[in-house]
Amino acid sequence: MKRWAAEFLGTFALVFAGTGAIVVNQITGGTVTHPGIALTFGLIVLAMIYSLGDVSGAHLNPAVTLGFAFARRFSWSDVPGYIGAQLAGALVASGVLRLLFVEHPTLGATLPLGSDGQSLILEGILTFLLMLVILCVSTGAKEKGITAGIAVGAVIALEALFAGPICGASMNPARSIAPALVSRHLEHLWIYLVAPVAGALLAVPACRAFREEGCCTGRC
Repeated sequence: MKRWAAEFLGTFALVFAGTGAIVVNQITGGTVTHPGIALTFGLIVLAMIYSLGDVSGAHLNPAVTLGFAFARRFSWSDVPGYIGAQLAGALVASGVLRLLFVEHPTLGATLPLGSDGQSLILEGILTFLLMLVILCVSTGAKEKGITAGIAVGAVIALEALFAGPICGASMNPARSIAPALVSRHLEHLWIYLVAPVAGALLAVPACRAFREEGCCTGRC
């Protein structure tokens, strides 16, 4: 229960701060700025890793949880509880933002600027790179320590900085599901379910290809 509570709280903070920055930026005429939004996502993830990494691993992302399980660093039996807590935290965060910003149309939902195919490929590559970094800097299924916090937060901010204007740079099904459901913008949600999961799973064999023998086989 403590691990579930940590995942709930961490994902709540991620969605509240990250999508909240998008909402505030839009209603104030760009005062937060796009770099500010990217930095917000990176910093909140960094803070949650430092705060909660030793409790739950600070996955904060169903795709990351599935990636850890596929890499045999995390029990499949724990996956439903983690994903349920992450989705619940994200939904509560979007619900709070709806109460605060009643008239906002999207609540920071991830929507592609170009074609669905373009965003599908971008999201898949972004999540692949994110999961690869996470696998390389984490201990087992836990993102913890100075290296993990800085590396993971930095890669999220970097990817949001250059790809956010095109695909939203979600890399996280929970982050996309919550504002889409609460704002009722479900038309492109499938992209942000399929691409992050596929990208995270593909990162596992890539990690095995160049890391030490035994990595991501249940023995590292």
